[in-house]
Amino acid sequence: MKYLITGASGHVGKCLVDTLLKQKASIRVLVLPGEVYPYKGVEVFFGDVTKKETLVPFFANEDKEDLVLIHLAAIISIYQKGDPRVHLVNVVGTQNVMDLAFFNHVKKVIHVSSVHALSEGDKNHLFKEQTTFYPERVNGQYAKSKAEANNYVMSLIKKGLPAIIVHPSGIIGPYDDGHSHLVALLKDYYDGRLTSIVKGGYDFVDVRDVVDGILKAVEKGRVGECYILSNRYYSIREILNIASEVTGKKPIKRVLPSWFVNIFTPLAEIWYKIRKKPPLFTKYAISTVDSKDRFSHEKADKELGYTNRKIENTINDTYKYLATK
Repeated sequence: MKYLITGASGHVGKCLVDTLLKQKASIRVLVLPGEVYPYKGVEVFFGDVTKKETLVPFFANEDKEDLVLIHLAAIISIYQKGDPRVHLVNVVGTQNVMDLAFFNHVKKVIHVSSVHALSEGDKNHLFKEQTTFYPERVNGQYAKSKAEANNYVMSLIKKGLPAIIVHPSGIIGPYDDGHSHLVALLKDYYDGRLTSIVKGGYDFVDVRDVVDGILKAVEKGRVGECYILSNRYYSIREILNIASEVTGKKPIKRVLPSWFVNIFTPLAEIWYKIRKKPPLFTKYAISTVDSKDRFSHEKADKELGYTNRKIENTINDTYKYLATK
């Protein structure tokens, strides 16, 4: 069996490849032309998911191996709108990848979506799996693009594509150098650049648990099904209090209401653009952490054997990883 992985240079991608290398799996990765890929022992193919013709060699299978595609390539955005790359990569790119997977008779496909694509929570804001997605009912360009891409995957499943969709929540943990928004939050806290926090929180999940869930979906997941790979809700204050205990840094005492932070988000966005860092605060991000959304991973627990590690271990290991960079 050979694993085909798009988005292999991202946070989940690096963790996934490292995990599979330890299992001595056969791996083929897709990276952008000109990109230097750090891992040895893998087949590296250059291509762009938005340009279908560049993907053809990636799916070549002269040895008639069983191919398992894990589609991770995506643009994550915490802006409300305004970035055309989000639709181009997340929707058009997914369509291109899935079309070729279908044409080349890939044995199994794991499409990695997001809980942001889910629109049907109950009265207690608890979200469970759904198989039809409604871009018009979710907030922000990233969520809309993921919902639209999911519907395309589901349409091909009806035609015979052996695909499964997984929905991670807010991913945190090692294998990221501070480019993801959540790891950047921990890094800015450690470096002393974060002096206040916003009230609210989200469901934070360890990247290694997400990878384990993906691989268990390959092994045990049912074609045509969706699985939420979440953990539980943590307030931002809880996360940074744990970070304080792990690092010995002084805890942040000042908690700002979301309405107050929203006044300054335009300036914060400009500041992070100057620093060429992912912004910690945008109006979309504030609305997300201000929500009461919860995500049930009960289905993944029962069908896949999905589990979560302690968040204290996640934060400790994140800082250990950042110290090596």
